[in-house]
Amino acid sequence: MRIATLPGVLKPPSDCRLLARTMGERGLARGARVLDMFTGTGALAIAAALDGARDVSAVDVSRRAVLNTRVNARLNGVRVRALWGDMFGPVFGERFDLILANPPYVPGAGTELPTDGAERAWEGGTDGRALLDRLCDEAREHLAPGGTLLVVQSSISGERQTLDRLAATGLEPEVVARERGPLGPVVAKRADLLERRGILAPGQREEELLVFEAVASEGGP
Repeated sequence: MRIATLPGVLKPPSDCRLLARTMGERGLARGARVLDMFTGTGALAIAAALDGARDVSAVDVSRRAVLNTRVNARLNGVRVRALWGDMFGPVFGERFDLILANPPYVPGAGTELPTDGAERAWEGGTDGRALLDRLCDEAREHLAPGGTLLVVQSSISGERQTLDRLAATGLEPEVVARERGPLGPVVAKRADLLERRGILAPGQREEELLVFEAVASEGGP
C-alpha cells in the first residue's frame, strides 16, 4: 500500500497499523460495505478496499484529509468515496457492515478542540473522550444487522468507559487486540499534567493500544 501524506494531515501512526492488521486478521472487510471514520490519509479505507470490501466510504472533518484520501485511493488503484463533514453527518441514513474508527483520543490541555491543522487527528478534549464518546453513542445507528464497529484507542482514555458506552447502545463489545508500548510523543510531553489529573499513574510512561470490536445483533436495532 502506498500512502502519501499532505502537509497538515497526520502520517498514519502505530494505532492505525494495529487497527488495519486486526481488520485483516479477522477478515472483516471482504465483501463488506465499509465506512472509515476520521479517515486522515485514508489509510484504513484503502486497506479495507485492498482487503476485498465491495464498497468503501471515508469521512473526515478536514477538507485536506478528504483530498489526501482521494489522492491515496488513486495511488493504490482503489475506489473510495471520500466525504467532508462532522462524524456521521455525511452518511446520514446509511448503514454499513463494518465501521472503522481511529478517533482523536489524546487528553488535551483544555476542553476546546482545534479547528484546523494536524492536531485535529489526536486532540480529544480534557479526558480524551470528546469524540470517542460521540462515536460510541452514534455508531449503532449506522451499522447493518450483524455489522461490526472496529475502533482503536489508548488505555489512558478509558477501556471500561468504551465497553460500557458501546454496550449501552445495544452493541456487543470486547477488546480483541492489545499492544503495549511507550507513551506516544504528544502524551509523553503532557505526562506531568496528566499525572496531576490522575489520568496517568505517578511515573507511568507506558500505555496499551486497544482495538475494540462491537457487533450489532442480527435482528437489527
